[in-house]
Amino acid sequence: MDISTLQSLYRDSKLHPVALVEEIYDRIEADGLHPVWISLVPKTENLARAQELASAGSVDTLPLFGMPFAVKDNIDVAGLPTTAGCPAYAYQPVTTATAVQRLLDAGAILIGKTNLDQFATGLVGTRSPHGACSSVFNPLYISGGSSSGSAVAVAKGLVSFSLGTDTAGSGRVPAAFNQIVGLKPTRGALSTTGVVPACRTLDCVSIFAETCADAAKVFSTAQAFDAVDSYSRDSKTMSPRAWDITSFRFGVPRPEQLEFFGDSDSAISFAKSIQSLETLGGTKVEIDFAPFRAAANLLYSGAWVAERLAAIGSFLSDHASEIDPTVYKIIAGAERFTAVDAFQATYKLEELRRVTAKVWDVIDLLLLPTVPRTYTIAEVQAAPIETNTNLGYYTNFVNLLDLAAVAAPAGLKSSGLPFGVSLIAPAFSEASLLLTADSLHRKLTATISASARKLSETPALEAQKRPPETMPIAVVGAHLTGQPLNWQLTERHGKLLATTKTSREYRLYALPNSTPAKPGLLYEPGFEGPGIEVEVWALPIETVGSFLAMIPPPLAIGSLRLESGEIVKGFLCEPAGLAGAKEITHLRGWRNYISQL
Repeated sequence: MDISTLQSLYRDSKLHPVALVEEIYDRIEADGLHPVWISLVPKTENLARAQELASAGSVDTLPLFGMPFAVKDNIDVAGLPTTAGCPAYAYQPVTTATAVQRLLDAGAILIGKTNLDQFATGLVGTRSPHGACSSVFNPLYISGGSSSGSAVAVAKGLVSFSLGTDTAGSGRVPAAFNQIVGLKPTRGALSTTGVVPACRTLDCVSIFAETCADAAKVFSTAQAFDAVDSYSRDSKTMSPRAWDITSFRFGVPRPEQLEFFGDSDSAISFAKSIQSLETLGGTKVEIDFAPFRAAANLLYSGAWVAERLAAIGSFLSDHASEIDPTVYKIIAGAERFTAVDAFQATYKLEELRRVTAKVWDVIDLLLLPTVPRTYTIAEVQAAPIETNTNLGYYTNFVNLLDLAAVAAPAGLKSSGLPFGVSLIAPAFSEASLLLTADSLHRKLTATISASARKLSETPALEAQKRPPETMPIAVVGAHLTGQPLNWQLTERHGKLLATTKTSREYRLYALPNSTPAKPGLLYEPGFEGPGIEVEVWALPIETVGSFLAMIPPPLAIGSLRLESGEIVKGFLCEPAGLAGAKEITHLRGWRNYISQL
């Protein structure tokens, strides 16, 4: 059910959208509505939509043409009730949530709305009057929550992708328990207009998909600044954090800070994940995980629980008997917090943000188990608060610290249950997170979820030529990787795009009286040299000015032609600055010259 496969079938006329819709509804009827679904778009409506899409012949113009999807039932869809998993709370929305509408406009077909932990309060998937979803690998084990139905709908192959929400890990935990991809974007990257809030300041719309490539496609389609959403953020004003996915640094907690709550299988699987990421070019860096845990503890033991009470207001007291007992206990507990408590918690969080921000100077991403262990439905029912708390050990801090995350499958444990890891980095790092996660997913997992379909038969996620909102800059000497001024690029979150050569019209000189030693590159029309080695780096637009300010004369940034014919900005030298310089063009690059000194 992955997007690429369906698109190919549509293009080759081997599958018609109407036939796919028929098959999906037949499978749902055979399985039963609950516990995965709460409500469905009427079959007749979707058959008509499928026919309309096919008649328009827009398979190559609509990015999600004919792709079936589901949404968590705390997200509005006009024509279907929004219940947040509580029938007494249900209302009929007049408009469709912004993120959902963007997907519909792109040609996707909404099948229906899915089950959840009531009011999106929980990581277990058992707190619903519609029944407890279970892992597709074993019906005795939980599916994870709160976006339980959304994850299971993808894992069962009923839809190509789905939307959930994520405040404490609800878009990641169910992905781990069902061996699918869960993307928790940067807060505000996807509009939350039309979403029933859990914690308004922290909520995210999340994406479940079979592959990172599918998650990336859905994300790029749904992402847009929403002026109606006061928490929406424009990615164009933010610096996208990126790294070279063939050479990067990843953080892991110190050994004594890892916690698996007795699940030795998960500990073994995590060690394998670390080794695999190292073989993909990563360098492991042990970090102090304590400040991240301290931030995580603020979510439920601090005043943010009061946001859950603010979200549903008097409904809690007026309908106490119609609310799941565990959900009621959690939300009602917020009444003990005062405005003073809220401010004190905010001050503490800002301290922890300052402390944890230093970690990103030494790592590019954080690798963690998505969950410490797997629980049975019976274990959760016996200890609903404790088990839920344990499941959030590695997830609860992410939104509080304004980070992005991708939960990726990481193979099966000896028990036959899936294990998953999360790759986490600062806001607007989705592109690089997905690329890295895709490589790790493909290294550790052979099949898609619990099916026999091979992951290798789906297309890998391809890197963009360069990250959005960046400028390519060619460097030739002291800014090359490993050279003394390379830090000026990495400090500004520059990403190495390629090592290549200039076209043949360039001469290279070693400049005199330069500290550190630097070369000068001179363009000479008609000259036919060997071409000079350069590295092309992508530098976030907002950091380019500060970088240029550090370039001393006679060096300057001008237009430079690469051997491919592409023209990029790069280092050149003023001719007057070459007085007394030694020509080293024949050595073909600065590194070769340095090696001879």
